[in-house]
Amino acid sequence: MYPGAAAAHEGVDLEVDPCVRWVGESAIHLSSYQPQYELRSQYCTDIPKTGKTFLVVDLVDPALRTVPVGMRIVKGSGSNEAEAQTVADWRPSHHPTGVVSGETNLDEGLYRVIITAEGQKPLRYQYLLRVQMIDYQKLVSSVVVPLLGVLLMVWLGYKLLRSKWLRNRWAVLRS
Repeated sequence: MYPGAAAAHEGVDLEVDPCVRWVGESAIHLSSYQPQYELRSQYCTDIPKTGKTFLVVDLVDPALRTVPVGMRIVKGSGSNEAEAQTVADWRPSHHPTGVVSGETNLDEGLYRVIITAEGQKPLRYQYLLRVQMIDYQKLVSSVVVPLLGVLLMVWLGYKLLRSKWLRNRWAVLRS
């Protein structure tokens, strides 16, 4: 797959798309691809495997296409950029097609993608990438929350079965 052919998620409103970052009225959209594993799969910030990864940034705001835009990937999630290890760096340049793309090899861990747009008002967008990591927040919301719901229903059922109201109602129906 040619990474330049990527586009934002079709049918998803930009206001709620987790792959979109806003600074004022300007928006960008990040997509990540690993065609060596899944030819058509598109990821945002949770990348399932290590290895060659194509990163594609769609410049949603047409004004961003007229200013130099660059992309940098640093290892780690910390805020100390001076000490961060740069994994890939695409110097700011003009992108009249509205697509900034590049490829790099990513090992397991956390990375920050920093996109900068130069101009009268310099803009800076950031994404936190998780490569081949378990997202415990998603795990909790997909397993623990439904489990708590089932436990609550069992507890309520138990309380209902033990209630005097249900026993009296059952006795009236039997007689």
